[in-house]
Amino acid sequence: MDRAELADFLRTRREALQPEEVGLPRTRRRRASGLRREEVAVLSSMSTDYYSRIEQQRGPRPSEQMLAAIARGLRLSLDERDHLFRLAGYAAPKRVSRTDHVNPGILRIFDRMEDTPAQVVNHLGETLAQNRLSTLLIGDQTRHTGMARALAYRWFTDPAERQLFPVEDHTRHSRTVTAQLLAVHNRDSADPRVTALVDALLKTSTEFAGIWSEHPVLGPYCAPKRIEHPQVGPLELHGQSLVDPDQSQILTVFTAQPGSESHEKLQFLSVIGDQVAQGADQSKPERGNGP
Repeated sequence: MDRAELADFLRTRREALQPEEVGLPRTRRRRASGLRREEVAVLSSMSTDYYSRIEQQRGPRPSEQMLAAIARGLRLSLDERDHLFRLAGYAAPKRVSRTDHVNPGILRIFDRMEDTPAQVVNHLGETLAQNRLSTLLIGDQTRHTGMARALAYRWFTDPAERQLFPVEDHTRHSRTVTAQLLAVHNRDSADPRVTALVDALLKTSTEFAGIWSEHPVLGPYCAPKRIEHPQVGPLELHGQSLVDPDQSQILTVFTAQPGSESHEKLQFLSVIGDQVAQGADQSKPERGNGP
């Protein structure tokens, strides 16, 4: 435990946090540039004396529970929280991945993707959001429920999941999907959903179990993805991924080489989708104004 560094770190974060950011009023008599020690103590659910002694390099070493409370009170980021724990002589806590909602930063970028297929998946490979072109390209992957929400589970248990991809690519895809799940398992081994998914696949898929036993690791390069689309035929696409800082979500964008046949097919797919939607609207019976 580095008492001096710990005290200085807490002081700088306290002085940088403004009352308005934590729902406290800013009075005219306030002299502190940020929060007062007693305010941080209240936000952290501890006594002012206990918190003050830490900043003054006195008292016992704070427990991990107390450090977690201080991190919440000071609104520390995950990286700042990890740094706080290390200064106190502890290992950084395991990060719990969020799974149900698209992170705000990723969502802002995703909303701007209109002319290229894009989707957001979480650490389990569950699709949280798809834009129109992504749905036209690979189908609605948000419709699944239960364990089938995870790509790995569908790939190894549902033959329909493989119909869009050439048979000769299936082995490579199986290894990639397994390596991705292994990386998540190694990083989030305490996550019960990850453990449940791995256990289910080990019991139901001999193919998965065989690849899993080899401990596959993803390389730095991902080969182009080939898709056999039922309407426009074969496409060769490149998947570019943006990983959220906490590694809980990934935004993937599928692109084709400009001027290529696949690029033209993507544009054609967008037109077909518009025509299908218009046809569905025109086929609906008109509503009358009365009986």
